[in-house]
Amino acid sequence: MGAEKIFLIGMMGAGKSYWTKKISKWIKSAGYDLDDLIEMNEEKTIAEIFNEEGEIHFRKVETKILKWFKEKKKYVLATGGGTACFAENMDFMKKEGIVIWLDESAEVLVKRLSEGKAHRPLIAHLSDAELNSFIEQKLVERYPFYKQATYRLQSDQINEISIKKLIQKHVS
Repeated sequence: MGAEKIFLIGMMGAGKSYWTKKISKWIKSAGYDLDDLIEMNEEKTIAEIFNEEGEIHFRKVETKILKWFKEKKKYVLATGGGTACFAENMDFMKKEGIVIWLDESAEVLVKRLSEGKAHRPLIAHLSDAELNSFIEQKLVERYPFYKQATYRLQSDQINEISIKKLIQKHVS
């Protein structure tokens, strides 16, 4: 298994989009953000999709677009926070490439997310205290899915040195 196909999973605010841009430069491949692709495909924002058509519809579209990546040879994909928890998405990602869980602490996530809540439909209406409870609850709910990742990087390991080392193990 080469590092031709890399999936980043984890909670919203964990840095998946940020690290996708970095990693795609290092391995000279395309970097994609699943949420951006969903918005382009649906011609609506994630918030609009959630509000108008609900989470079930969103998850179906998300899975369909994730499966498009079966045809691609080399890429880095930032998935949505819940992607790994629906359909057989985790099995698909593990079969296709390596899955890296960016396991950031609840404290850091709350700090990062409290500023940009408005464009995130699951947390837009939460106070900071509610956001903290929400994040902690989601971390517990999603743990059984996230822990299936090929690699788990915790807060202090989410840095350039650790990520480069991990990817070099797989680059041919």
